[in-house]
Amino acid sequence: MTYWEQERTKKPGIFRQLRVGLPIGVGLGILIVLNFWSGWYKRATMVANSQSTPMVLLVAIVIIIVFWSIFAQRHKRDMNEQRYMELLVKKNKEVDPAGMQQDLGNKSHIE
Repeated sequence: MTYWEQERTKKPGIFRQLRVGLPIGVGLGILIVLNFWSGWYKRATMVANSQSTPMVLLVAIVIIIVFWSIFAQRHKRDMNEQRYMELLVKKNKEVDPAGMQQDLGNKSHIE
C-alpha cells in the first residue's frame, strides 16, 4: 500500500506505458500479419491485394500495437487504484471496529 500511495500521483511516461502492453500488442500484430499472409479467405485476400498496399497494413498494425500498449497500462493503473481504495476502506474498518466509516473523499453526507 505504501508503494501505491507514492506511485498513484505520478503520471507514467510514454515509454513506461508502451512497456506494459507491448508484448501483447506485438503478438496481436503478428497474428494479424499471419492471418493476412495465410490466405485462408480467398475473397478477402483478392480484395486486399487489389485495393490496399502493404504499407497501409503496416501502419494499421503499428497503430493497434500503440493503442493496445497504452490501453493495457491505463487499465493496469485503474485496477491498482481500485485495489488500493478497497484496501484503504478495509484498513479503516479494522481501525474503527464500531462500524463508523471514515470520509474517504465521498462528499455525500446525511444531515
